[in-house]
Amino acid sequence: MAPTVAPNAETMRTRAWDDYALIDSGDGRKLERYGRFTVVRPEPQCFWSPRHPQLWAQANAVFDPAAAEEDEDAGRWRLNGQVPDAWTLHWDEVRFHGRLTAFRHLAFFPEQAANWAWLKARIETLQQPKVLNLFGYTGVASLVCAAAGAQVTHVDASKKAIGYARENAALSDLEDKPIRWICEDARKYVQREVRRESRYDGIILDPPKYGRGPDGQVWRLFEDLPELARLCASLLSENASFLLLNAYAARVSGPALAGLLSEACAERGGRIDWGELALAEDQPDGREIGLSFFARWSDR
Repeated sequence: MAPTVAPNAETMRTRAWDDYALIDSGDGRKLERYGRFTVVRPEPQCFWSPRHPQLWAQANAVFDPAAAEEDEDAGRWRLNGQVPDAWTLHWDEVRFHGRLTAFRHLAFFPEQAANWAWLKARIETLQQPKVLNLFGYTGVASLVCAAAGAQVTHVDASKKAIGYARENAALSDLEDKPIRWICEDARKYVQREVRRESRYDGIILDPPKYGRGPDGQVWRLFEDLPELARLCASLLSENASFLLLNAYAARVSGPALAGLLSEACAERGGRIDWGELALAEDQPDGREIGLSFFARWSDR
């Protein structure tokens, strides 16, 4: 039986928490708080005007994309005072480092908090499920799953990202949890797991638009995602709970991701929800910034 696809989009909103807030936005930028530091980053879709322009000059760091040479996401940070290389943040019971990276983000993506909350609630209803997190980056989603009771396999092609993820596990006092850290090309790892007939109760798939594996493997979202999604669906156990797919590419849409999962999970039944992740300003009548699209298959 094919899964039922939700007829309407869902917007999963991330609102301010203790260590993060979208303070203001406008004129193609956003002003955010990460713990005790405030930063300004480009956001072209903020067509409107800032509501609190007096706050922007006080930011501790401003990302300048004009300094980029080749990568469209690259640039440099201009600092107003001292900002450490890393500082500790938290979401729920998970702790992790914020960092000013060369690619405008801070070593995690705050809008993913909406997905973290969904994963936490889902996993807490299961008995120590096996979860595979592909393109796991610095590990916040993996740690959320582990803290909720999952056995986690975390895969990322970057040795540096795996190192940061291990640091975050130590910060969170989750080093003794059943987490496997795998530095490998995600597609190559999944292909091998299929041959081994491995099975997982939940899979998180959060691929970049473009990337390279540790041995020079090239990843292109539009060319390579369909095969990887099908392979991931084949890794789901008989009683699997979810397959969560997230993508940031501008030309992707929620319905497109839902259609891909519907085909990949054609014989599993269940339900596919789809939509957008958004950040909401921390103020009355706060405006919202849509930042990525998602589709997720679940068994109920």
